[in-house]
Amino acid sequence: MHKLILSNFAMHIALSSIEQEKVLALLQHKLVAKRTFLLQSGEIDRHIYFVNRGCLRMFYTDKEGIEHNICFYPENWWACDIVSFFKEKPAVNTIQALEDSEVYYMSLSRLEKLFVDIPKFERFFRILTQNGFDLYQKRITSNLSKTAEERYLEFRKLYPKLESRIAQKHIATYLGITPAFLSMMRKEKHL
Repeated sequence: MHKLILSNFAMHIALSSIEQEKVLALLQHKLVAKRTFLLQSGEIDRHIYFVNRGCLRMFYTDKEGIEHNICFYPENWWACDIVSFFKEKPAVNTIQALEDSEVYYMSLSRLEKLFVDIPKFERFFRILTQNGFDLYQKRITSNLSKTAEERYLEFRKLYPKLESRIAQKHIATYLGITPAFLSMMRKEKHL
């Protein structure tokens, strides 16, 4: 049951069996039904989530009510509105389950306890934050400088096999194009 999250930690830090037990004791676990909101815009993000099974998305809703997908979080990804979570400010984004999902989660107070009890977790979450910031910078640069086709190919590389699991409309809003244009582009380019 804990294999995936423990292997995720092992990507950046080595944990003793006692440390593994401590972190697992601080984590909470829940099943999340498809379409469930884990965070709504205007709320304070009280948890950081690890996706053990399923897929979440983070999106922004503009003044016209149009949703813009910012990021997808399939298995083995961490999800939170980082500014809302760490600064305890109302979120501008929403996090929703795109599939029936299973998540581990932790509050900020539990995370801070983890940092004190097992200091190497500060390193783990620093690396996680650095990687997330790198991902966002690349995404911004890509949106500013690349064609829709190039962004689509990047999406497929970043999220292998996710395309067959989520609705085309979600991929299109992530790419900044309409679902019709995505469909046409895929047919035209045989992607």
